[in-house]
Amino acid sequence: MNKNIKKSILLASTLFVLLGCSTDEKQTVTTMKQLVWQDEFNVDGAPDSELWTYDIGTGNNGWGNNELQYYTSRPENIVVENGMLKITAKRELYLGSGYTSARIQSKGKFEKKFGRFEARIKLPWGKGLWPAFWMLGSNIDEVSWPACGEIDIMEYLGNRPTSVFGTVHGPGYSGGASISKTYTLTNNRFDNDFHVFGIEWGENYINYYVDDVLYNQITPDDVPGEWVFNDSFFMILNMAVGGNLPGSPNQDTVFPQEMLVDYIRVYQ
Repeated sequence: MNKNIKKSILLASTLFVLLGCSTDEKQTVTTMKQLVWQDEFNVDGAPDSELWTYDIGTGNNGWGNNELQYYTSRPENIVVENGMLKITAKRELYLGSGYTSARIQSKGKFEKKFGRFEARIKLPWGKGLWPAFWMLGSNIDEVSWPACGEIDIMEYLGNRPTSVFGTVHGPGYSGGASISKTYTLTNNRFDNDFHVFGIEWGENYINYYVDDVLYNQITPDDVPGEWVFNDSFFMILNMAVGGNLPGSPNQDTVFPQEMLVDYIRVYQ
């Protein structure tokens, strides 16, 4: 087949998937195929200390969102077993908090500018649960948030089990003014099985996908402030309980709850 015809078919197909985004050669899925970093969670025990560090505490001193949990490094809250990472949120009194959970980050271990970042995750169910796979700019200690930039690869509210959303935050478009889009499953729920959540991120775009379905592209033209996504970022995995976005658990939220991660892979 003529190369130009092939290209036209590819771009037309991508346009259909994006539901209205302008056609662009960047709007393709899995164009970055060279694996440069991975955690397959194949060794039982604590998360690999060569790859991850823990965030400990409530986050109420500046890095949280009025959540109810206390993040710990205890195996009761975070452990690798049976070929996957398990983050467990528990209802318990712990150092002044009514819940515990875990949050890990690759800050200082693995930080990268541009690439394809993806994780295969099974999500929990219940109001007040707020799992996420996301990234922050490596310069956060120098410029603070939101000037460092934030890329939320996947966020999920436990009482909305058919939907996830991907978001960017930056100067002039953070919090309630962030740029976001929702992806909704048809005839299924995210707590029923594993799904792959990822981005492909280049110099002037961030493409969002679920199970290799491209559902959004964000470019400098889409943000009202400075585009702060041309520097290195680090990854974060966590499951919050309560907070500004999901609200508190209710009587129907059963504890403990688990966020299961089969793998995380980074390509370029």
